Amino acid sequence: MLGAAVKIGKQAFYDQVQMTLDDALDQCPLIAILRGVGPDTAVEITQALYEAGIRIVEVPLNSPLPLISIARLCELFSKTMLVGAGTVLSAPQVSSVRRAGARLVVAPNGNDQVIRRTRTLGMVSIPGVATPSEAFAAIEAGASALKLFPAEAIPPKVLKAWRAVLPEQVALIPVGGVDADN
Repeated sequence: MLGAAVKIGKQAFYDQVQMTLDDALDQCPLIAILRGVGPDTAVEITQALYEAGIRIVEVPLNSPLPLISIARLCELFSKTMLVGAGTVLSAPQVSSVRRAGARLVVAPNGNDQVIRRTRTLGMVSIPGVATPSEAFAAIEAGASALKLFPAEAIPPKVLKAWRAVLPEQVALIPVGGVDADN
């Protein structure tokens, strides 16, 4: 019993000192995606991203050995960056990502089981949405923010219309086809 109390106490302290989504977005409103990067280069790339001001990094689960990369990044950057997984498609994957130390789950879709499991585990959930209906469903399921995906299909005028009806506190993060012109 005493061991469990100590473990809970350490976890509570650990969670307090980690960067929040709002803190990370305030420092730099971008999410770096380490697509196709393996564990051998993930740390070096993430260090360069950190030095460039990026504070959120995701390793897609379809990358080489993603859970090893995530675990290494969490060990080194969890207090100064929000580290997580992308391309998360199922609730069991959410659990695996959390066991690796991640606090962020990014998905290409709005799977409500993924969102709910992520939130149950105290993690940040950023599901992909492409319509206002998907956005509202994701918010209802507990999404922390919304990944507008694919962003090239959601032009700035549409984004402005969405912003008029979505809760102001929910961050909208365009992903895919984003460049200086849009």
